[in-house]
Amino acid sequence: MAGSGRLNRRGFLERTALGGLVVAFAGSVDVLAHPAAAGAAPRNALGYGPLLPDPNRILALPPGFTYRVVSQSGQTLLDDGTPVPSDPDANGVFGSTVVTNHEIGSDEPFGVPTLEGLTYDPGARGGTTTATIAPDGHRLGQYVSLAGTVNNCAGGITPWGTWLTCEETEARAGDGAFTRDHGYVFEVHPGNQQANHGRSPVPLKFLGRYAHEAVAVDPGSNAIYLTEDATGPNGLFYRWTPPAGFIGGQGALHGLAGNATAGTLAAMACFDGGRLVPDLSEALTPGARYGVRWIPVPDRDAKSTSTRKQFGSGEVTRSRKLEGQWWGDGGAYFVASYARSSDGSTAEHDGQVWFYDPRTETVTLKTRFGRNPDPAADTNIDGPDNITVSPFGGLILAEDGDGINHLIGVTPAGESFPIARNELNDSEFCGPAFSGDGRTLFVNIQSPGLTLAVTGPWRPPIGAIFGSS
Repeated sequence: MAGSGRLNRRGFLERTALGGLVVAFAGSVDVLAHPAAAGAAPRNALGYGPLLPDPNRILALPPGFTYRVVSQSGQTLLDDGTPVPSDPDANGVFGSTVVTNHEIGSDEPFGVPTLEGLTYDPGARGGTTTATIAPDGHRLGQYVSLAGTVNNCAGGITPWGTWLTCEETEARAGDGAFTRDHGYVFEVHPGNQQANHGRSPVPLKFLGRYAHEAVAVDPGSNAIYLTEDATGPNGLFYRWTPPAGFIGGQGALHGLAGNATAGTLAAMACFDGGRLVPDLSEALTPGARYGVRWIPVPDRDAKSTSTRKQFGSGEVTRSRKLEGQWWGDGGAYFVASYARSSDGSTAEHDGQVWFYDPRTETVTLKTRFGRNPDPAADTNIDGPDNITVSPFGGLILAEDGDGINHLIGVTPAGESFPIARNELNDSEFCGPAFSGDGRTLFVNIQSPGLTLAVTGPWRPPIGAIFGSS
């Protein structure tokens, strides 16, 4: 997600001729593109083969892979006839249904329509839309499932089949047009619009009020893990432990919404032996492992002080740019997008992927990207953001870097390889997530707001092309 300290790409289309892009022909925005060449990817190399230039200059993919443009902000219409909102970010995929966040803070061109029963704050323009997708990847319909929220960035799926969408903000009522405080998590049902009426716009205040990024839910304990993308000081990694007797399921979190202090919200403190690790950036080598303790947040609604500022030096572990998160392999994978000494980080990097294991109460550095010396180079990686666990093994990262942006695969051994390249502009990739059958990877290019469905010969990656440092 676009954030402070990183090149802001939202203005890109205002500075380029691509601002008038309309990916449509024959009256349809469902564009199917094939790379210039086809064939089986090499079986002795990591990944799926070289990325082939796209004649439509949108998405370069390996041999045998194709994509379809499902929708475009401002060009495709929702079921009610209004334009698809701007800035699609994280996706939650439920079979063939895709719930999409719209990271809209203020003046983006196409806001989420405010509808009765679905709107939290009529002065806010963000929210979520929900699309149903046919087996071939084309869109059957799309509707508003939550409105009146701010900067809906990432989120996470629940074991009971709903989407938790997060506001990346600490804005209060009275800030501009806002009539209510923001910085909460909301639960969206992937069913029809009526299933969200009166329910999706209810904030889950017990999960805290801060610049939320992503969540992951432990299907065994129903504990919820949350990342915070904030600075001054840097953000925290949180865990919400449900109250005694809590049984997860659709409607369970909504049932707690009236209790802002339900369960326990705590921040992570990491230890290297008996020494507190003040900042995750100090880990330089994949395999670095720290013990974890959880420190309760005194005032999770941040009535007077931001949650991250309620802890003094030596109490918790911080990180710059805590971003995407996904549950898999019995734990939570989460991303630190980059770190710089100028923002208070202990060491500098251009991306870390961590794994929290609740069974051992440890976090382990799975892979690390060193400082990118040349963001314009196609083989360099910086700024991983959203993350998903691939059903074929390993991880997929959405790059939000300073130069060329990619979808990046990471093997269980921590080796990285390119899956796709944005050939349209320098906008970030967002929201990679697979369909229920594992055949289609949905992903967004945030500007100009493209949702893409990628299909091809998915399989476990092997070998080595280029790796992390």
